[in-house]
Amino acid sequence: MFDRFSRRWVSLICASAMAMPLPLLAQTTTVSGSSTSPATTSLSTSNTVSAVVDVAAVSTISKPVVASRAWIVVDAVTGQTIASQNPSQEVEPASLTKIMTVYLTFEALKENRITLDQQVNVSEKAWRTPGSRMFIEPRKPVTVQELLNGVVVQSGNDASVAIAELLAGTEGAFAQQMTEKAIELGMKDTTFKNSNGLPDPEHTTTVQDLAILAQRMIADHPEKYEMYAVREFTYNNIKQNNRNRLLWADPSVDGMKTGHTTAAGYCLIATAQRGERRIISVLVGAESEATRAEESLKLLNWSFQNFDSVKLFDANKAAIEARVWEGTTELAALGSPLPILVTIPRGKTGDVLVTAQRPDPLLAPLSQGQRVGQMTLSLDGQPLRVLPLDVLVPVERAGFFGRAIDQFKRWLQ
Repeated sequence: MFDRFSRRWVSLICASAMAMPLPLLAQTTTVSGSSTSPATTSLSTSNTVSAVVDVAAVSTISKPVVASRAWIVVDAVTGQTIASQNPSQEVEPASLTKIMTVYLTFEALKENRITLDQQVNVSEKAWRTPGSRMFIEPRKPVTVQELLNGVVVQSGNDASVAIAELLAGTEGAFAQQMTEKAIELGMKDTTFKNSNGLPDPEHTTTVQDLAILAQRMIADHPEKYEMYAVREFTYNNIKQNNRNRLLWADPSVDGMKTGHTTAAGYCLIATAQRGERRIISVLVGAESEATRAEESLKLLNWSFQNFDSVKLFDANKAAIEARVWEGTTELAALGSPLPILVTIPRGKTGDVLVTAQRPDPLLAPLSQGQRVGQMTLSLDGQPLRVLPLDVLVPVERAGFFGRAIDQFKRWLQ
């Protein structure tokens, strides 16, 4: 037991420590991606993270030569870009536009604003829409389910207008909703002016934005995404095949959408699932239907053959154990509630580094799920993926005496 003098001495020291301002330093931890246990932290003076690079940038395998204006391939599980060519170039999306039309329709179904068996009135504008058609007619009943098949399988411009008018009253109002949703999804370079992709000088996007849309379609509506694998659909006694040739060429391909205008060229968003991996390719500006299919399959095969998605840590597995002050424990388990995966060149698993950036000191109390920084997954000094760094196990605040001891220790540093 302390005597009265000792107690007063500790109180004075602690009061001094609490009064001193403590600078925040970036604190980073580097741990091999093949490691199964977390590491403690070491101080660093840098808290900046460079923009992530395409995975191909750290590969010895050359990017394929692709006959198109612009293209990108993305790992749908990690969201990483494997490789790209002109990813931010402004392009016309043509009928790739219809993915957003369908996305908003799926949202309306999920929110019970419409139903699949609901009958839809066909306006004269929808009926007279030029280009690829489903052949809907005024005064002839058509359901939401049929219209969706008409858009997804038959690429019907008329069906797209009918859906737009159902959901927003006019196609113009619906196009505004499409643009707003694009911004919400992170498609920063996309503007929609119609529901089907007919030419308009202000109706533009990028292959990078289209890849985001394709990923969100699969992730947000997995129960309805299966529609994109349907090979044919008949309406009004007219049978039309899906224009995506890869549905017949490769059994792992299960979507997604073709497009074509004179200005845009031949376009295709294709996606394939092989095992637990899914790759998405976006290609615009090919010279023919055959070329867009062949080049898209080339991109899919090249990505599957030369790159892997590896799991570094299981869900709720500590990637970092960081010093925590004034808590009931000295170490805080930091990581992600989801498995931590990264896409890398094949054979490079053991070379992945995980670096954590967070403020120092880390003070209790810490609640489960509290965001305290971010992790950067890198290879050969190049950042490949950045993820939030969360508290996995809560740390309660220590009692007065425990806090006083930690404050004194920090004062001595």
